[in-house]
Amino acid sequence: MTTAPDPTRFVLMHPSHAGNVGAAARAIKVMGFAELVLVRPRFADVLSREETVAMASGAADVLTRARIVHSLDEALQGVHHACATAMTPRDFGPPTAAPRAHFEALRDSGGLGQVTAFVFGSERFGLSNDDVYRCHVCLSIPTAARYGSLNLAQAVQLVAYEWRMALGGFAVVPRTAVAVPADMAAVRGAVEHWQRALVQLGFLDPHAPKKLVPRLQQLLNRAQLSTEEVQILRGIARAIEQRC
Repeated sequence: MTTAPDPTRFVLMHPSHAGNVGAAARAIKVMGFAELVLVRPRFADVLSREETVAMASGAADVLTRARIVHSLDEALQGVHHACATAMTPRDFGPPTAAPRAHFEALRDSGGLGQVTAFVFGSERFGLSNDDVYRCHVCLSIPTAARYGSLNLAQAVQLVAYEWRMALGGFAVVPRTAVAVPADMAAVRGAVEHWQRALVQLGFLDPHAPKKLVPRLQQLLNRAQLSTEEVQILRGIARAIEQRC
């Protein structure tokens, strides 16, 4: 059985920080994407640098498959829809939209299945006008008006998340520990242990116990205790006995 090629490509223009390349690889992997292309990075060996690998943190396979090319035209070969990422629109450039709104429009027009590239500028200078002009849309991530500067890897993560959600997202699988229910003998043992501890503490009069023990039994029955919880209760009773 063959898997369909990944129709999503993330392009980093002239990245200068190795850590950002690694973090970007991690960002796209956790959203289920795999194709990373670097256009003339500052360091020719950036994909194998120690900081890159460390920041990738489990996304080494993305780095292994990543490509380094010399131009944006090379990076966009085979792409049907290119999205530049920039904070401000460019004169005479493509339309500007928030990622979520643009992805919804693509979905409504049936454009989610085409090969799509997201182009990110360098950490220092962003994207040039010429780079933006080559793209179909300029994506602008909505941020606070007074401070809208995003780290490169953060921007990659946000766009990757929004794109994944537009493609259908992932199901959230709850992770809960499987508790082993305590059997009746274990619960009864805990009740008897607490009875002895409460007598020793002076809280329970063994000659006039009234209904305390049956009520304690019913309380523990309703709680539907696990084996571990019974052990905790018996540990508390043991501590009472040691102190009295």
